[in-house]
Amino acid sequence: MKLTLTSLLLFFTLTFSFGQEFKTPVDYLEFMGNESDIISKSTWKYTLAVAHSKSARKIDNTRKTLVKNIQNAKKKIENLKEGYKGDVEYRDQMIAYLDISENQINQEYDKIIDMQEVAEQSYDFMEAYILARELVNEKINAEVDKLNANQKIFANKYGIQISESKSELSKKMKISSEVFDNQTELYLIFFKTSITDFNLMKAAQNKDLSAIQQNATALQQFAEEGLTKLKTFQSYKNDPLLVNATKKAMEFYQKEATELAPKIISFLMLNEKMEESNTAMNNKSPKNRTKEEIDAFNKLVNEVNKEIGNYNKLNAKFNADKNLMVTNWNNSSESFVSKHVPKD
Repeated sequence: MKLTLTSLLLFFTLTFSFGQEFKTPVDYLEFMGNESDIISKSTWKYTLAVAHSKSARKIDNTRKTLVKNIQNAKKKIENLKEGYKGDVEYRDQMIAYLDISENQINQEYDKIIDMQEVAEQSYDFMEAYILARELVNEKINAEVDKLNANQKIFANKYGIQISESKSELSKKMKISSEVFDNQTELYLIFFKTSITDFNLMKAAQNKDLSAIQQNATALQQFAEEGLTKLKTFQSYKNDPLLVNATKKAMEFYQKEATELAPKIISFLMLNEKMEESNTAMNNKSPKNRTKEEIDAFNKLVNEVNKEIGNYNKLNAKFNADKNLMVTNWNNSSESFVSKHVPKD
């Protein structure tokens, strides 16, 4: 079963609005702003690729372009040895921001990719993976806050008025962050039941009655928890698309736990009883088998043969319904993100 997972996103931007030659403090800020602007636009392209592209290569190429732009900006700013007339505080903060951004997007990204490879093995792994992504954003955003603070210090020092209005790009990136946060919350509700369902089916395949019962109980509990959370969940712009898909998923898993799982246990117990009877019969020579034993064994065989058809039919129906439900959730997730994340 393949699930959709949003990849690593980085949301950060700065606000600059200057335009002079590089001979005044305003021009100095403009130079910094132009370099930051390139990075912000590159970051936005990366966000768009994640939101609207299904190509892993395209997404990774935009990430590499972002890293390259950060490296180029850092080289240019490092060459400003004197900053502005010996004032290097703002320059140094910009370099620190670029250093951390490059490290997080480049090196930390590799660690997150490794985490992504095992994320779907358990709910704990998935939570750790999503937390790691969020920490990357938090670290970069913390540096952006420091940088903006230093920008204001520099501007105040030289009597420069900085506009507080946010750029269109900044607004778009804020929207994207909110959309992905909203989608991730619903994904975790969905994933918690999905991974439990996977474990339930694995236990059934292994004919592990104890594990089947344990996972069926957990699945029912998580589905009920999910439905409870959805009652108060505030979807982005009150869009019900993904909430409804998640609700249908919870209702399906709840039904699977209460209707299919008991049937699986019942069938496996009956089959196990027949196998034990068959072993007992084989351990006796034909002349030592009583009529009662033979009749009882034949009755069990007939029961199992009858139940095989019913079990296979029920199992096929649940599998078909599950495939439709998962496809619907994945499509709803993609549509939700594509609909609300700005496209340009």
